[in-house]
Amino acid sequence: MKSNVKSKEISVEKIALTGLFAALSYVVFTFLQIKISLPGGDATSIHLGNAVCVLGALMLGGVYGGLGGAIGMTIGDLLDPIYIVYAPKTFILKFCIGLITGLVAHKIGKINETTDEKRVVFYSTLAAACGLLFNVIFDPLLGYYYKLLIIGKPAAELVLTWNVLSTSINAITSLVVSVLIYVALRKVLLRNGMFGQLAR
Repeated sequence: MKSNVKSKEISVEKIALTGLFAALSYVVFTFLQIKISLPGGDATSIHLGNAVCVLGALMLGGVYGGLGGAIGMTIGDLLDPIYIVYAPKTFILKFCIGLITGLVAHKIGKINETTDEKRVVFYSTLAAACGLLFNVIFDPLLGYYYKLLIIGKPAAELVLTWNVLSTSINAITSLVVSVLIYVALRKVLLRNGMFGQLAR
């Protein structure tokens, strides 16, 4: 009976934190982005929304962290006339960033089960790199095929070039920011005895 109550409490905490990460990713993606206009009424942007997605996966695990980032940035797309058509793609890609990051960090690196700081830094960096590399490959690729169908090959190729550039910049900055924040936040939570509640 007690274990059921505890598991429900943990689930409620994680759902609440997922909502928090969703709100944070929406705010970071929507209000702290540099938008670059492209041909055909399209745009790409430099932002740290993916950093929130990665941070969520490192803190809460792949499913909850991925959902937080995916929901937040999808809402950002839905409320932007330029990005609205990309909302389904955004949800899938950002959820996958979280899943991959969570898989490497928690299932392979087991970062919640170690006190070795070097191991934590190594696997959180590797996990973030894997999740963001997936996005660097598939975000521009899916966008290219979509544009190919809508605006033709020359414009689609130009958009692809800009998307690869912006996605790569986003990946590098997101990797550095998410890992630095995670390592610092982990230390604070461990010091205050709060990390164990999130790690379960």
